[in-house]
Amino acid sequence: MSDKPRVVMIGLGYIGLPTAALIAKSKTQVHGVDINQTVVDTINRGEIHIVEPELDEAVSEAVKEGYLKASTKPVEANTYLIVVPTPFKDKNEPDISFVEAATRGIIPLLKEGDLYIIESTSPIGTTEKMMGLIYETRPELKGKLFIAYCPERVLPGNVMYELVHNDRVIGGIDDNSTEKAIAFYEEFIEGDLHKTNARTAEMCKLVENSSRDVQIAFANELSLICDKAHINVWELIELANKHPRVNILQPGCGVGGHCIAVDPYFIVADYPMESKIIGTAREINNYKSFWCAEKVKTAKLQFEIKHGRKPKIALMGLAFKPNIDDLRESPAKYIAQKVLQNANDEEYYIVEPNIENHKVFKLTYYQEAIDNADIIAFLVAHDQFKNLELSREKVVLDFCGVLNLS
Repeated sequence: MSDKPRVVMIGLGYIGLPTAALIAKSKTQVHGVDINQTVVDTINRGEIHIVEPELDEAVSEAVKEGYLKASTKPVEANTYLIVVPTPFKDKNEPDISFVEAATRGIIPLLKEGDLYIIESTSPIGTTEKMMGLIYETRPELKGKLFIAYCPERVLPGNVMYELVHNDRVIGGIDDNSTEKAIAFYEEFIEGDLHKTNARTAEMCKLVENSSRDVQIAFANELSLICDKAHINVWELIELANKHPRVNILQPGCGVGGHCIAVDPYFIVADYPMESKIIGTAREINNYKSFWCAEKVKTAKLQFEIKHGRKPKIALMGLAFKPNIDDLRESPAKYIAQKVLQNANDEEYYIVEPNIENHKVFKLTYYQEAIDNADIIAFLVAHDQFKNLELSREKVVLDFCGVLNLS
């Protein structure tokens, strides 16, 4: 076994680590890079720092067999994958500084014939910008590298399966780069690989999640209308979907996660005049979280008036979607924060069965919260919350349809 890794994976988070483990599974040496020393140490012990089914076994085996190692520094390889966060600056402007920092970190290591791929969700033109940065620093490599963009398309909770079986869109800065990247991914992926250029691949990732955001916004808007019209929105959607050409999604307490709640802003920031529907959908989905928090506040005041005492309130779920531990951009977490900001000696039970503890919230076991609370607000439709026996004396606010979807 050669000591020199073939692949350097920069970023060992929710996408980078599973991807590194998948590549290492094929007996390819992977050098993973993360700025967090704790993450590095955890992986080098063969353990994981995130919750994802089957990932623990994949990482443990890869580390044990010597095909996956982690470090805070990159090393020389043949292929470099950039899988780092792309957060926002003020006014929802995308920040590609992590992509740039990761790229600068490997520029001294690059050599003729190397393959450089960005997987991080990025504004249109980012791959070309990074190409310019590389060639500005290393002009002798101009035209001698293969540079491409290939966004991930996976669902948290099913990442290890979808990394292998989902189709991928791969776009290079030229045809040769596209072909080189295709050849690389063909070794690990069973889904179809669709060729395009880098700008189209970047836009494809943004459009996929913006489309979902718009569809969810329609469902959330329906839920607001139905609340005023005294109509069960879940029943309404079920009946409307009986139409052969109608497929309305389910409403919730907003939209969260690292993709759907974020990616539309990449388009809106660059094309504000042209992206009216996309921008409005973002506003609707953000407002839904505020609306849910106000509903909890109203229920609290109504309880006090009726019973002459402060209620005990259970907030059920913090993750951004059911059955995962990921709280990034979570509307449920926002609602919990908003509600607690207005707390006035009420007793709160914060429930998230997929994590053991939280730095801000004191967590409660879900059955204890159900038993003791006067007001129960379902924020996330975790499996543990389905088919619960609820006393008729409880005030139940079902923002995620957990009672209707059981």
